[in-house]
Amino acid sequence: MPQTFPIPPDFAAQLEADIAANRVELPTPPEVALQVREAVDSEHTNAAELAAIISRDPALSTRLLQVANSPLYRGRVPIENVQMAITRMGLKLVKNLVLSLAMKQIFQATSSDLDAAFRNLWSESVEVAAIARLLCLNIEGLDPELAMLAGLIHNIGALPVLTKLDHELGYDAEPALIGRLLAELAPGLGSRMLREWDFAEEIAGVPEACVLLKREVPEPDYADLVLVARLQHLATVGRTDAETDMTRWEDYSAFERVGLHTEVIVLEGEDTSGQIAAVRELLSA
Repeated sequence: MPQTFPIPPDFAAQLEADIAANRVELPTPPEVALQVREAVDSEHTNAAELAAIISRDPALSTRLLQVANSPLYRGRVPIENVQMAITRMGLKLVKNLVLSLAMKQIFQATSSDLDAAFRNLWSESVEVAAIARLLCLNIEGLDPELAMLAGLIHNIGALPVLTKLDHELGYDAEPALIGRLLAELAPGLGSRMLREWDFAEEIAGVPEACVLLKREVPEPDYADLVLVARLQHLATVGRTDAETDMTRWEDYSAFERVGLHTEVIVLEGEDTSGQIAAVRELLSA
C-alpha cells in the first residue's frame, strides 16, 4: 500500500488564493453549448438556426439524436436529424439537454489518477441527476431537464480541488482529508464557476444550497431536488456516515417539499428504477 501524506493545513487557503489570482484554470463548458443557450435565451432563434449551431459539434449532435430517440423522449416517428429533434422537442428542451450532454466534456483529466477521480465524480453526478429528474416529474413549476442538469453540476466545484491535489500531491494524501477538503471547498467553488458561466441563479446556487441539510425555503426548488437525490444515492450505495443516516431524514424539510416520504428509496421501485436507468444510460454513453 502506498504511503499517504497529510494535506498541508494551508491548502484550502492556498487554493482559494490561487483561484482569486487566476493561477488555477477553471474548466469551462464547450463553446457550442454556451452558444446554444445564448441563442435560445435570445428568443430570436428558430429551429434551423439552432440546428446549425449544434451541428458544429459532431459528437454533441450525435448524442442529441441518440437522446431524442431514447425511450424518454422518442415519439412514433424516429428523429433523423438535429433540426427534426429541435422541431419535435422544442428549443428550450433541446437547450437544457445540450447543456447536460456537454457537461461530461468538462470532466477531462490530465493524469490516470485524476481521470479515475473524475470518472467516479461523473458517475455519482449521473445518479443524482437521474433521481432528481424523476423526483421533479410530479412537481409543478419545475423543469425535469433543469433538475437533471442541476444534479449533473451539483459537485462540479470538486474539479479544480481534485486537479490541484493531483498537481501538488499526486493523490498521495489521506482519503479522509481529501473528503473533508472537498466538502469545505467544492460547494462554494461550484456556485462561483456556474455564476461565471452565467447560469441562472436557480441552477448556479445549487452546489452551495444542496449541502444545507436543514435549509428552509417556502417552495420546492432545484436545490431541494438535488439534496434529496444526493441523500437517496448515498444511502443506496451503502454510505453509513451521519449525513446519510435515514433516521435523520425526517429532520430535513426538503423531503416534504418534493413530496417524498423519508422511508422511501426511489431505486427500489420497479417503475422508478426503469426511468432512472434510462437517464443513466443516456448520460453515461
